[in-house]
Amino acid sequence: MMQRLKLLSPLKQSLRRNGSLFNQTRTGFALPSYTLLDCHQEQVLVEGRAKSRAAVLNRPSSLNALTTDMAARLNRLYESWEENTDIGFVMMKGSGKAFCSGADMVLLHQLINEGKLEECKTFFQTVYNFVYLLGTYFKPNVAILDGITMGSGAGISLPGMYRVVTDKTVFATPEAQIGFHPGAGASYYLSRLPGYLGEYLALTGAKLNGVEMIACGLATHYSLKERLPLIEERLGKLNTDDHTVVENSLAQYGDLVYPDRGSVLHKLERIDKCFSLDTVEEIVDALEQGAAESFDDWCGTTLKKIKEASPLSLKITLQSIREGRFQPLDQCLAREYRISLNFISKQVSNDLCEGVRARLVDKDFAPKWDPPHLEDVTKDMVDSHFLPLDEFESELNLPTSVREPYA
Repeated sequence: MMQRLKLLSPLKQSLRRNGSLFNQTRTGFALPSYTLLDCHQEQVLVEGRAKSRAAVLNRPSSLNALTTDMAARLNRLYESWEENTDIGFVMMKGSGKAFCSGADMVLLHQLINEGKLEECKTFFQTVYNFVYLLGTYFKPNVAILDGITMGSGAGISLPGMYRVVTDKTVFATPEAQIGFHPGAGASYYLSRLPGYLGEYLALTGAKLNGVEMIACGLATHYSLKERLPLIEERLGKLNTDDHTVVENSLAQYGDLVYPDRGSVLHKLERIDKCFSLDTVEEIVDALEQGAAESFDDWCGTTLKKIKEASPLSLKITLQSIREGRFQPLDQCLAREYRISLNFISKQVSNDLCEGVRARLVDKDFAPKWDPPHLEDVTKDMVDSHFLPLDEFESELNLPTSVREPYA
């Protein structure tokens, strides 16, 4: 029977202190090969059962990287399924070796360089609206996060009710390493992780496996990949919208699992000590001190990951996560939308385009960040990304009057 992971003692204490990740009863990206799909190929397929529907992300050659059309189709499908009284619950999964590697950053990079900022804005509006729809969805919904789940791919799944991970799941939010920030609701779900694990993940782009996602509360159920067909077969036989029945069905094919000895979750005390500090500079100093005093190479490895990231992105990301701790999903999305628009405008820095160029286009992995150092990033530079949009730019419009957000 599928059971949630029995958490380690520090993790239990932190969860009790912060509350569960998603108090609901009703509830980046990898480095893909961007091969063009045939024009006739559907990017989101639909599988239908008597009382359920499944959306299948279908850009396997691009690790199911999100496009505007994919996000728009997901919005249409989920809205229509929620209104259809014949449908009990819905599901989402990916084709190939990824669930979703995040936004198609190479495409966004191209649009920005061509001056097509309105198309970029439409992408963010469409994705963020779907994240909000999922986070306030009335019907039971299941996301099967088998394989790569990064960036916006996490955003279109983690706010949902049930998140099934496998032994092949790889989760990360590596946006700061390409000169961007974790969006699509990341400041909401990362800030609700135990202690300061969310800050660690956001600033370093570190990866978690499926077992670790269960342990920290990002996922609700764990199963070996080979058992997924049994889970889908079981779910396909259901004729209900009862949350309990869906959850019990998910629980029948799972495994009791524990993080291995090398898991970062065994370092929560050290993570809290370093990443609870107020500024990125203080976090870096604490890691440098830890690297000098300890025989454990974790501090040095963590420090290296942070120093690879955009200094501007690091400071914006830290402030965004900190603000997310005190805001509901809609406010987190509105803030992330403002930040995203400021990044693509390049009014302060060209770090987003430079980071995508270095990591995903030319792949020389030698970005020239501007500003190049943490001490060069001023408070005004950071704060400008959080200010309300000017009179010529519309804020993110979410249907909060009809879909109440969770606190």
